[in-house]
Amino acid sequence: MEHSLRAARVATFVYFILNGTLVGMWVVQIPAIEERVGISHATLGGFLVLLGAGAFTGMQVAGRLADRLGTRVVVPAAGVLCSAALVLPSLPQAPWTLAGALLVFGFGNGCLDVSMNAHAVHVEKAYNRPVMSAFHATFSVGGVIAALVGAGAASAGMSLAATLGAAGVVGIVTALTSARALLPSAPASATTTAEGEAASAAKPRTAPRHIWVLAALALMIMLCEGAANDWSALHLKTILGAPSSTAAFGYGTYAATMTIGRLLADRLSTRVGPVAILRYGSAMAAVGITIVALSPWIWPVFAGWALFGLGLSGLIPQLFSAAGHADPSAAGTNVSRVAGLGYLGMLAGPAVIGWMTHLVALNHTFLLMTALCVIAAATAGILRTGPDDRVREMAQSGH
Repeated sequence: MEHSLRAARVATFVYFILNGTLVGMWVVQIPAIEERVGISHATLGGFLVLLGAGAFTGMQVAGRLADRLGTRVVVPAAGVLCSAALVLPSLPQAPWTLAGALLVFGFGNGCLDVSMNAHAVHVEKAYNRPVMSAFHATFSVGGVIAALVGAGAASAGMSLAATLGAAGVVGIVTALTSARALLPSAPASATTTAEGEAASAAKPRTAPRHIWVLAALALMIMLCEGAANDWSALHLKTILGAPSSTAAFGYGTYAATMTIGRLLADRLSTRVGPVAILRYGSAMAAVGITIVALSPWIWPVFAGWALFGLGLSGLIPQLFSAAGHADPSAAGTNVSRVAGLGYLGMLAGPAVIGWMTHLVALNHTFLLMTALCVIAAATAGILRTGPDDRVREMAQSGH
């Protein structure tokens, strides 16, 4: 049993790395795809909305399928779909076909994202201790792999279709070969279904409200993440006058501390509990982004981005974990709700900051993120009120 559980955990790491790699392969090829199809940045921006719409739809579909068919079925199927769809953006010669390709790729990405997170919840439940944050950290590893592979393929003179096609084939093989190690969790048996119905009958109103509060928090936190991704380097360049080479370190500092924090968050959550992670992580992020917003000097801004990334690093895994454990028979559906709203926040973050720059200076728009982090810190107690507190109680007791 211990061996199979360890194998399931390794397989879950593999799927998170796979997802990060597939998304990263698309991201690093965006300039080449844009040039090939001959579209403007504005048109590409509109197409990225379709990518997001596809992902959001995929999250909702996969969440329900994971509860009905089991994550052991849905995760590898989603991995195959996302891998196969990766090649599609490299094929179109016309803008409308690129739009369709991005819609399909987004759908596959959304399916894989939610189903692997739902399976991660099952693994965490079996381990009886927090393990979710480490999975999210390895998603970033996939991005690094994609950057290295993309650079190597470009140096070797590989075509766009060959690069993404090869990555897709490797992804399909990886998704299929890792499937056997996944936990044989849900579909809900008659017993599980009865337990779920009993839990729903016992708390018919509290659970849905609890999930939507978690989803709202995910939206706010991922809005902050999306804004940091797109505006950190530009802030250093336009507000503080840093050269491009220096400005890039703003995002690099934030991303590095985000990854480090996620690698450490599980162990920390075991010691202090998820409520403390959410409360003090949000508070740390609020302090960091306030320094960024108000400091006229570059080095304090670097420190602010570092604090911001470190503070945010463990928050989303806590919310996903809480949603999945709220009702084991509906883990996929609940994770899809939280992840779906969170993803909308990620997409909206850059646009919201961009709109606000018409009213105030870019650095002052970051105070919106301060306010959102303060709200998250103030409402951290929501993690105590879920219908299933087993994992969170173990985290706080240190077992």
